[in-house]
Amino acid sequence: MQLYLNATSPYARVARICLYEKKLIERTELCWCDPWAADSELLQINPLSRIPTLVTDDGEVLTESVLIALYLDAQGEGPALLAHDALTDTLALTGLGQGLMDAAFNVVIGRKHGGNEVDLTLLGSRRLKAIERTLATLNTHPSVLAGKTERTLGSIVVAVALAYISFRLPAFDWPNRFPALNTWYSEVVESESFDLTAFE
Repeated sequence: MQLYLNATSPYARVARICLYEKKLIERTELCWCDPWAADSELLQINPLSRIPTLVTDDGEVLTESVLIALYLDAQGEGPALLAHDALTDTLALTGLGQGLMDAAFNVVIGRKHGGNEVDLTLLGSRRLKAIERTLATLNTHPSVLAGKTERTLGSIVVAVALAYISFRLPAFDWPNRFPALNTWYSEVVESESFDLTAFE
């Protein structure tokens, strides 16, 4: 398999962590690329020019990090990332994490291309409020309060979103403002899969 990625995309990090968790990393060629480049190899296989993009051993091209994670879960070894006996809980947590990641990523991209004043627009303000609400919701989420720190698809996506906020939007200072969430996060990320995929 081939995984197209870069070192700063939270979406690509989710896919890469799943490769480690499912013991598929040795079977996968990591193709580092710039998704913004107009002449990239990525653009030739994915017209959206988005990362991560996974090319399977059969030559199929898979996009979107959560969909790639589902494929890897079915192909790899070890505990299921999306166990049937906790399907609803895992999907619910995944949705919160994915939404948090989307909001944070769009804040970063908006500021990069439009300056910090984009935060004052309707969309910019909405994104910042969404991040605040979601952090507060996660801090009192049943999985967090119960200390459920197994690395499921939900916990992986949420933990990567939180790490991305610390990396790109440190002013949120979520570890100090949401202590229960920080305790939960600290346990989820205690693994080789997170250590070896840290943002650079």
